[in-house]
Amino acid sequence: MSQNIFLRSDTVRPSTRWLDAFPEGICCEQRVLGGKARPGDVIWVDTAHARWSDLIGALMQALPACHLAVVSMAPDSAEAVVAFDRGARAYCHAMAVPSVFWDVELVVRHGGLWIGPELMTRVVGAAGRALASPEDASLPLLSEREAEVAREVANGLSNKEIAVKLGITERTVKAHLGAVFEKLGVRDRLQLVLRLSEHGEISQSVN
Repeated sequence: MSQNIFLRSDTVRPSTRWLDAFPEGICCEQRVLGGKARPGDVIWVDTAHARWSDLIGALMQALPACHLAVVSMAPDSAEAVVAFDRGARAYCHAMAVPSVFWDVELVVRHGGLWIGPELMTRVVGAAGRALASPEDASLPLLSEREAEVAREVANGLSNKEIAVKLGITERTVKAHLGAVFEKLGVRDRLQLVLRLSEHGEISQSVN
């Protein structure tokens, strides 16, 4: 049976809500993790760890058959970008209620990604702000039509819905989206929204 393992240190401990969610969960330091983790386990890493992003990369190499979930006391989209780029399968608040932790566990064990509705709302909003400023040098160059397609993806529309809204064929939408993926260096819609959010937060840093 797979386990939930929280990576602790002298200064980093799981929240009481995580402990409530996983009363049988294991808390251990990195030096003994290799002897406890099994394929399919979910390993929870708090961003309070020093150099937490490097830690995720090291765990991905050492324990590729495990799932990594990142928790943060102050979740934000830029941090989420780093977590997912390093290989994490989930990113959520360290003080989430137990039911959210259960949902996260279920999603990652089935091969999905968990970003959470609250953070996704902020990510989509940041992406919209970024695309609303085409002159912003922090954004890779997109054509006007590519930016329109990317904006509608960030709004949650399907290719078919985008085609109807923009008055173009679904094949054309796919072509534009392929160009957007290539220019921004992303593989799917979630990565697209996260990447646009990253640029959006840079361009909106005065707020």
